[in-house]
Amino acid sequence: MAELTLPDGVRLHVEAHGPADAPVTVVLLHGWCQDRRTWQHQVAAMRVLGVRRPRVITYDTRGHGRSGATRLAGATLAQLGDDLAEVLRRYAPTGPIVLGGHSLGGMTIMEYAAAHPTTFADRVAGLLFVSTTAEGHTHTQYGLPSRLAALMRAGETVGAGLLARSGPWCPHRALLPALRPAVRWLLFGDECDNEALELAMRAFGRAPLRSVGGFRASIGTQQRLETLAALADVPAAVLVGSRDRLTPPACARSIAGALPFADLSVLPGAGHMLPLERPQEVSAALTGIVERVTPARRRVKRRAATQLKKAA
Repeated sequence: MAELTLPDGVRLHVEAHGPADAPVTVVLLHGWCQDRRTWQHQVAAMRVLGVRRPRVITYDTRGHGRSGATRLAGATLAQLGDDLAEVLRRYAPTGPIVLGGHSLGGMTIMEYAAAHPTTFADRVAGLLFVSTTAEGHTHTQYGLPSRLAALMRAGETVGAGLLARSGPWCPHRALLPALRPAVRWLLFGDECDNEALELAMRAFGRAPLRSVGGFRASIGTQQRLETLAALADVPAAVLVGSRDRLTPPACARSIAGALPFADLSVLPGAGHMLPLERPQEVSAALTGIVERVTPARRRVKRRAATQLKKAA
């Protein structure tokens, strides 16, 4: 565990797993009002890859989890993209990188690509987009008819503006039992493991009101399909649940359409929290990307060493 102090003074809680000299570094970014523990199953899955085991970096986004609170001016996707650049400079300064993002995390990756295109092109070897969008709330219907969805979006937008100005407090933590059915309906699909729901609820309870409301504006207006189209040659996997009420399959299809080397998977009956809800499928997709982009230099070195021993 470590702390990274960003240029504006916000402290990020960062965790690194795996060997420092791994052939690839994987950086996993969590969703809105969640934290790094969203990826716990995928971190565990990377440990069993043997020689191909990557170094894995997870961190709590500013204003989430164990990271410091953000000022309202810093509660934007553009700022999160710059934060990711700082994390990479400190914890993955060299070598190929695989970036994986869930929901807000996927949008953060797109902002990083837009703001740091040269570094992105030089370093990023693979992408994993899980339950995310490149088109703001264009496709978000909350699983409701269009008119009801429009009313809900309007109410959510107004409410988010009020919450954004409520400061770094978490009074909703006391309301978690009452909010549990709504969170269950919004974030999960047909089946929901109780442990996964509890983890999502605890993360939501730790998110300050400023974070709950502050990021909503830039999330709703982001448009990054053109940014993705410029990444055409990067291997990618795109996953979405068929019951995702926040980033429905149309979001994933548009992302995959912009990335010709992307593999699209729509998981029947699943909701928005795929890393927790369908951990095996998400871990398999991440493993596939890691294995695809891992340099073969370790095998080459071993063969060279064997040949030298024989020659001696």
